[in-house]
Formats: sequence, C-alpha cells, structure tokens
Amino acid sequence: MNKVAIIFILTCFYSLTAQTTRKYSNEFLNIGVDAAALGMANAVVATSEDVNSGYWNPAGLTLLEDNQISFMHAAYFANIANYDYLGYAMPIDERSALGISIIRFGVDDILDTTSLVDADGNIDYTRINLFSAADYAFTFSYARTTRWDGLSYGANAKVIRRVIGDFASAWGFGFDLGIQYAVNSWRFGLMVRDVTTTYNTWSIEDFAIGDLNGNGTPDEEEIEQLRDQELPETTEITLPKLQLGAAKYFEISNKFELLAELNMNVRFAETNDIISTSSFSAVPAFGFQLDYNKLIFLRGGVGNFQNIQQFDGTNEIGFQPNFGVGFHYKGISIDYALTDIGDQSAAIYSNIFSLKVDWSIFSKKNF
Repeated sequence: MNKVAIIFILTCFYSLTAQTTRKYSNEFLNIGVDAAALGMANAVVATSEDVNSGYWNPAGLTLLEDNQISFMHAAYFANIANYDYLGYAMPIDERSALGISIIRFGVDDILDTTSLVDADGNIDYTRINLFSAADYAFTFSYARTTRWDGLSYGANAKVIRRVIGDFASAWGFGFDLGIQYAVNSWRFGLMVRDVTTTYNTWSIEDFAIGDLNGNGTPDEEEIEQLRDQELPETTEITLPKLQLGAAKYFEISNKFELLAELNMNVRFAETNDIISTSSFSAVPAFGFQLDYNKLIFLRGGVGNFQNIQQFDGTNEIGFQPNFGVGFHYKGISIDYALTDIGDQSAAIYSNIFSLKVDWSIFSKKNF
C-alpha cells in the first residue's frame, strides 16, 4: 500500500502539470529574493539596481558600478523547507551588464517507505530510505541602456530543474523581459515574467507508475488499484505574469532620504487576488525605504491582498505586512526582513537574512 500511496501523491502532483496552462506553476519563482526587497513587500520593480535585479528586473543591472555577489537563506514551514539564492552580476562596459543566479527551494530527508514491507510481509525499518523534493532555477541575465536618456532594458533566460527523489524529474525553459525608466526623482519599471510562457517537461520513472511489486509486472491487486488512476501529463505550461512599478525619491534632509514605490502584479488567470476577473487578476503592493546617509535603512511594506474564504463561507480580505532593516558599509550590505508581521494573511511569517558584497570593498582606498 505504501507504493500505491506514492502513485497517488505523484498523480495529485502532476494533475497540476497537465498539458494545458495552469493558474499556479513554478510558484517557487514568485517568492522573491533579497531581504531588502522582501522588507518592502517585493515592491522594487522600478528601483532595483544591484545584483538582485537579475530576479526583480534585469534592466536594473545597467546601474551596477562594480561586480557584486549576493546570498540569501530562508526557512519555511517551521524549517521543513529551505529556500536559498545566490547571485552574481558585473558591468560589461558603460552601457551593458550581465548576471547569473541560482535558486533552490527544497524539502529534504523525506521518508521513502515504499520498501518498508519485504516480500514476506514483514516490516523492516532498515528498508526506509530518504529522498528530497527540490526545485532549481538557473537564470542568465543581460541588460543594456538605450540612447534615450534614463531608459534601459534587460532579459532573463531561465533553466528550471525540478526533482522528486527517484520518482520524477523535469526540465523547463523560459524568458523574462524588463524595462526601467528614470526621470528626475521618479522611477518606472515593467517586468514580464515567462513572456513566451515557460515549459516544464516531466519524466516519470516506470517503477513509480506500474512496478509496484518490484519485479517489473504489477499483480492483479495492484492493477485494480491503478485502473482508476489517471496517469499524469508530462508537460506543464507557465503563463506570463506582468509587474508594473512607479516610485519616487524624497529628500528629507542632507542625511535622510525616503523611497516609496507602488507595484501592480497581474496574472492572466482568475485567482483569489483582490482584483479578479475571468481573464486576469491583479494585486497591489506598496513599499518604502528610509535611509540615513546610505548607511542605515528602515523598510516596510504591505502586499499579497487576497480574498480569503472563511469557515462560514464568507470572504475576508487578507494582506501581508512586512518589515525590514539594513546596514551598508564600504561595499558590504547586511539586510533582514520579517514577513507577515501582523499575521494578517494566510501566509506564514518568516525571518530572512541576506548578504551583498560589492567588489569595491577590495579596492585600495578601503584598506
């Protein structure tokens, strides 16, 4: 029966990956990177201008002045899942830049009890194995300024790898496009994720579908158990998503500056977002950043406005407030974010740390 349970889990999982478009696909790529951005409720599409722009808006890479590297780690669901990000970017010349990053979201050390019972019907705990279910994304970014002052564009090429132990695996490919425009103290941004749609192609191991007894041929009881199971499709299609952003810098004094940004995140599907129709849904996000002399940063934001159904059948609006702080000194940035601080949404709060290092720290003037 344990092997039948694995079949059921795989079938349920792949029911989300049929050969049609789905509302939710490759969702691990929508979490976000960089504690500074997460502290602002991900409202950074118009103002991202460092190594992390490869994720938020590749057009922002053109504002790099030197090579940068960034790392983030977060634990989700009471440390059951681990989310890690590593990014590197560098300017090529005065008008262009490139970047590369990797994201991993995984649940490790899952118990595989498919072989718990031996051929004689005895339970043998030494036959328990461990496996991981992990999603990976490798992103290659390129950005360039245009002849129109303040306007830049960028693109991402994504390679996606998803693995469920030895039971199933997938490869996927997709592209993102981004634009940023700066005029005076205003910033505007546009990011189209999965612009050509992103395709994941799954491979399911034969033993996970029909070789339940381990001898290559299912017996009559196992055939009966499988007869009503719908075999999973092997192609998963991710629909495009659109992100629009507008931001403004306010100079409060010689030492203090305030950044405020409003984003609108659009999906071309009906969801439980606060704005939802049969053809698209949208949710706003607002974030701010107050800095003292570009040394100490205070951040906050609110987003993820959702219609959450209650037990009595009514809907209430949930939202996710975030908070963050940061410290920057001589090319080193350490940032912290606490998400969903008021527990106003269905999301679970998380403590997130990230580190960013600018190559300028190694210049002689810093020694």
